[in-house]
Amino acid sequence: MDQLKIKVGYEQVSALLLRPPGAKALYVFAHGAGVGMTHRAMASNAEGLAERGIATLRFQFPYMEKGGGRPDPPKIAHAAVRAAAAEAVRLAPDLPLYAGGRSFGGRMTSQAQAETPIPGVQGLIFLSFPLHPAGKPGVERADHLARIEVPMLFVSGDRDALAEIELLRPMEAELGEGAALHLVRGADHSFKVLASSGRNGAEAEAEALDTIAAWISRGAASSPATG
Repeated sequence: MDQLKIKVGYEQVSALLLRPPGAKALYVFAHGAGVGMTHRAMASNAEGLAERGIATLRFQFPYMEKGGGRPDPPKIAHAAVRAAAAEAVRLAPDLPLYAGGRSFGGRMTSQAQAETPIPGVQGLIFLSFPLHPAGKPGVERADHLARIEVPMLFVSGDRDALAEIELLRPMEAELGEGAALHLVRGADHSFKVLASSGRNGAEAEAEALDTIAAWISRGAASSPATG
């Protein structure tokens, strides 16, 4: 694993590149609001994707680089996403590029893409896209998604309190053929499952990562050769 620094405006943030032998794509993988790139869930996801032939570039948003607290405003978060994507292109120009992340990180990536397409990005992947705050169902956070012209994959738990199924399914349908939704049975926003579900967190995570890897494989296979 390579430890890196990425320039975001006048600042620098830490990043981690994990590229397995024979990687078929690179995923710029942004963290959620409350945890950084080294959180055990982020690390486990990155390692699991590497086992499936997907390289990842994790990075810190500037607020997390400074120790956490209130997340960056969108303008700064978008700049961090763009800087990480540009670094990904520099580091692995031979690999198809995907971007997204967990919760807040995925949402900031989608906003950046909707505002101005991120150079090189062939698709967006969201783990637990935060469609609305907990206890406040709504779809306003999805308004910008209609402006995105690359394929999108949404992977969510069917118990996610920040993305009620009754709202998530119609949203995905309205986005048309460019969007795909996979619901992980029994999983919540963090992909934790109840013991009564008959499965464990590792199984839920594996299902999510298998879905991502299969979706990327289909996209990478249809992408023009690079490099």
